[in-house]
Amino acid sequence: MSTAVAAAEPSLAFGSATTHRNLSAARLIELSIQRGEGVLAANGALMCDTGERTGRSPNDKFLEDTAAIHDTIDWGKVNQPISPANFDALLGLVKEYLGKKDDLFRFDGYAGADPNYRLKVSVVTEESWHSLFAKTLFINAEPEALEGFQQDWTILNACNLQLADPAQYGVKEKLAIVQSLERRMVLIIGTRYAGEIKKSIFFAMNYDLPDMGVFPMHCSCNVGRDPAHECALFFGLSGTGKTTLSADPTRDLVGDDEHGWSDKGVFNIEGGCYAKCIKLSKEGEPEIWNAIRFGSVLENVVLDAETRVPDYDDGSRTENTRVTYPLGYVANARIPSVAGHPKNVVFLTADAFGVLPPVSKLTPEQAMYYFLNGYTSKLAGTEAGITEPQPNFSVCFGGPFMPRPPMVYARQLAERIKKHGSDVWLLNTGWTGGPYGVGSRFKLAYTRAMVRGILDGSLRGAPTKQHDIFGLQMPTKVAGVPDEVLDPRNTWADKAAYDAKAKELAAKFRTNDAKFDIAPEVRAAGPTS
Repeated sequence: MSTAVAAAEPSLAFGSATTHRNLSAARLIELSIQRGEGVLAANGALMCDTGERTGRSPNDKFLEDTAAIHDTIDWGKVNQPISPANFDALLGLVKEYLGKKDDLFRFDGYAGADPNYRLKVSVVTEESWHSLFAKTLFINAEPEALEGFQQDWTILNACNLQLADPAQYGVKEKLAIVQSLERRMVLIIGTRYAGEIKKSIFFAMNYDLPDMGVFPMHCSCNVGRDPAHECALFFGLSGTGKTTLSADPTRDLVGDDEHGWSDKGVFNIEGGCYAKCIKLSKEGEPEIWNAIRFGSVLENVVLDAETRVPDYDDGSRTENTRVTYPLGYVANARIPSVAGHPKNVVFLTADAFGVLPPVSKLTPEQAMYYFLNGYTSKLAGTEAGITEPQPNFSVCFGGPFMPRPPMVYARQLAERIKKHGSDVWLLNTGWTGGPYGVGSRFKLAYTRAMVRGILDGSLRGAPTKQHDIFGLQMPTKVAGVPDEVLDPRNTWADKAAYDAKAKELAAKFRTNDAKFDIAPEVRAAGPTS
């Protein structure tokens, strides 16, 4: 691993607390029910309520600012600094808090399916279901590997600890997620939302992997079963379709959220999937539906009071209902989860303005431009306080998880697509016929048809026409999709309103791209007016 950081503290003993290590899924489920942390749903999954926070808390995420890492970090709204003294104070508080518990739960395992780029991870939690979450999302260590296990990263999850005086510790709220790249440690304080566990290790990989010559990616990945075993990547923020579109019964699933791209090919960082399940149906997403069973974890899903049957259409608790399941629960999962170099790279954007084409083929310059800008919409529930889609630029389609300056990742992408001849596409899974509140989201059947056209090669040389404002090349024919849908202007009743809204979004792109020091040809690949 990177030599710029020190090893984690080896000791994970906390006062008189009994630490239960690497318990079986069945035992963790039994304990979670006994301890009142969750209930068993009718389909066998453990259903847990994450409390006040039902999504990530990016405004309360902090990174220890030390001399060893200071000049390598893209400091700002995403990477907020905290002093070593305040980190020490919070670490002492967390250790004292955990040490007063009767029982703690420890998971030891890996992040990274390729052993050459693997991190050893230890997760200590006060609630047993969080240990089950870690067991499901990370790669489980073989029993013999646990003897003398020396972790690279440590997560201490004090989810029920509340900070009485946040300012005393240099944070804003009674909760905080505090990470140290030098100590290789994460403190999760005051939030039961389990997604903070997995994303903190993704953040760590996003720091370490570039130094190892690996491009870390916020994307899903699947691979064809023909002799060529063609690999495809789907970049995007939460809710844009990474999990849904990579769950294809005709292809093997490598992973649904986090990957690395090395000189050998693509590898999954995780050992499980973390899917949104609002509006989930067996007909629409059978792979996800069938993976929800004993050993998987539902979050904030409403259950029928008598039957305990999940109601996936009920978003009264949150739109960000989730399910976590091991990769092995997917019938067509590829294990070990590694693949070759991708032939197709797809950027997913959920455009709340309703003006971007549903599918476009990008030039290398456009690929770098749209990757850097990372335009999409934050969808309801994915972060605290988000109640409806909000247009958002998230660098590299993963801004909240990227510690380094965006150009580090953008250059890695450009180098790889050039070297391996990958085709790059922009796929809009958002709105058509008008903006959010007026138009409707693209039909999943149409989006799947466009993905099929990308993967089977039929769109690679298909005739296109250029979008007047964004300069994007829009295919004029896609099997299974009405022609009029392919040009977004056709779907608006008021063409003048479309033009005005498209120019409004174009202006937002230009304001955002001013932040980047990019080559003139890359900047020119953006909107034309």
